[in-house]
Amino acid sequence: MNDSKTGVRNVNKALPLQAKIEIAIFAALALLLDLLPSIKIATAVSISFSMVPIFIMCFRWGVKGGALSGLLWGLLQLATGTAYILTALQTFIEYIVAFAFIGFGGIFSQSIKTNLANNNRSKAFVLIVLSLIIGSFARYFWHFIAGIIFWGSYAPKGMSALWYSFSMNGISMVGSLIACLIILSLLIPSASRMIITKSHSSNDYN
Repeated sequence: MNDSKTGVRNVNKALPLQAKIEIAIFAALALLLDLLPSIKIATAVSISFSMVPIFIMCFRWGVKGGALSGLLWGLLQLATGTAYILTALQTFIEYIVAFAFIGFGGIFSQSIKTNLANNNRSKAFVLIVLSLIIGSFARYFWHFIAGIIFWGSYAPKGMSALWYSFSMNGISMVGSLIACLIILSLLIPSASRMIITKSHSSNDYN
């Protein structure tokens, strides 16, 4: 019973001021990276490593920190006019819900930090890859749904809205996932301190 109560307290525990400052900074960094030229395979397919700062927040501060950072990134896109807006619902799905769902990439945050702190880099790397897959899929699932509902009319003649959204968003997801993995695999081994926080007791902020 006591363990259950502790778990509830951990889930509801507020993020520290340091986390909030980092979330704001890294969300802004994601926006800046998003403004850089990306790999354009087609009009609807863009491959970028701009999710890297959000994933770093996921690893440092868990699901909650990653979700808040992703949400702020989406809001910044709306505020700066870089978002693609069709309707209010499409905007909500693609720039509020989808970006916040990147936070699920923080599901293994504590294990990643523990393994990095113990110099078990191979296990940490596996967990990072899994986190990138989960966070990327969580985001692009919503883009896929929005693609069917709102962007299907842009599909080439003879292609269904479902297949159009699946293929376009699928390519974007896999390409961006690989780009983020390459960047993080270069950064983390030489700078694991940017992932490890002073205190990373089990499930503090997830």
